[in-house]
Amino acid sequence: MKGYTATLKSGEAIYYIDRKRWLWTLSVLYPVQPFLGMWLHARTGQPGWLLLPLLSGYVIAPILDWLVGEDENNPPEAVVPQLEKDRFYRVLTYLVVPLHYASLIGAAWWAATRELPLWAFFGLAMVAGIASGLAINTGHELGHKKSAFERNLAKIVLAVPFYGHFWIEHSRGHHRDVSTPEDPASSRMGESIYRFALREIPGAFLRAWHIEKERLERLGHSAWHRDNQILQSGILSLALQLGIVIAFGWSMIPFLVVHNVFAWWQLTSANYIEHYGLLRRKEANGRYERCQPQHSWNSNHIISNLVLFHLQRHSDHHAHPVRRYQSLRHFDDLPQLPSGYFGAYLLSYVPWLWYRVMDRRLLALPHVAGDLDRVNIQPGKRARIESRYRHLLATDET
Repeated sequence: MKGYTATLKSGEAIYYIDRKRWLWTLSVLYPVQPFLGMWLHARTGQPGWLLLPLLSGYVIAPILDWLVGEDENNPPEAVVPQLEKDRFYRVLTYLVVPLHYASLIGAAWWAATRELPLWAFFGLAMVAGIASGLAINTGHELGHKKSAFERNLAKIVLAVPFYGHFWIEHSRGHHRDVSTPEDPASSRMGESIYRFALREIPGAFLRAWHIEKERLERLGHSAWHRDNQILQSGILSLALQLGIVIAFGWSMIPFLVVHNVFAWWQLTSANYIEHYGLLRRKEANGRYERCQPQHSWNSNHIISNLVLFHLQRHSDHHAHPVRRYQSLRHFDDLPQLPSGYFGAYLLSYVPWLWYRVMDRRLLALPHVAGDLDRVNIQPGKRARIESRYRHLLATDET
């Protein structure tokens, strides 16, 4: 297995091996899960196998996260420049791009050419949508990079879930406004995921359009100019999905609607759990403090990190957004989710249970210390939260 050597400032020579090197290929293979369900359906004739990715994502993965546990190890900073230059890691993010297209087209073909009961037809659309939600994660990793090649790949892969505005909104909007009341992609204490979705999905698109419109106007162009990067990805999305309808028939229209909604829901689920209730302090000049690791919820659970290109080390990502996934670090005393993302998604889908688990974690954070003025709270919910958690709140005497 490949290793990296470096010399510390003390003169000590070190040798580092990334023991998860080949396991990162799971992030490449995970989006093609629908093909496993289709193969088992073909072998057994049982359409229930088409829903296997739902079982693996929402039952098996959380159990494996719990059994395998967490990894708090970091690569030594002295070898990070070598680790970042290693093409193996970035090639994995390139290879998965066409697989996202294959996963959607393959699932659509199967749904259109097999006699499926209605529940299996729409179940496969959900499964395809969840797999395409992972394309947003791939676009997330690629879109943060400086090379034009990787940014173009981000636009191409984001066409699969019809979410081409994401890399603009995320990099130039969400990262600027994260963990503030102004950010539609940061959830607030007391805000359910369902209410959050109604704010986040349209809010993110409108912010992306505004950012791109301003960029084009600075160049002397209108918002509808051919250089509009949202429209470029949108045209590719239309070509892909219209091609699927032409190739496989009108039944693909409801299939693709369900697919798109569930793809977007994956991003909404991630955004909801990543910054819940966290708040950056506003300074005397009216600006918010610089984003720090404590402004994102982190998770070191091994299995879900391996299939999500280390997305769950989100604290380091927001503090250092151009770091590649293999170099992201754990820090002590970070806000920690109780599970990997898949388990946290399930928790968030039951709002009262989410509040019961996460509100106490939020108030107990060292930089919050029970002070609601340090929390991003859903408007109109403060009095109710004060009443519910008065025994956990800081008092004037303290």
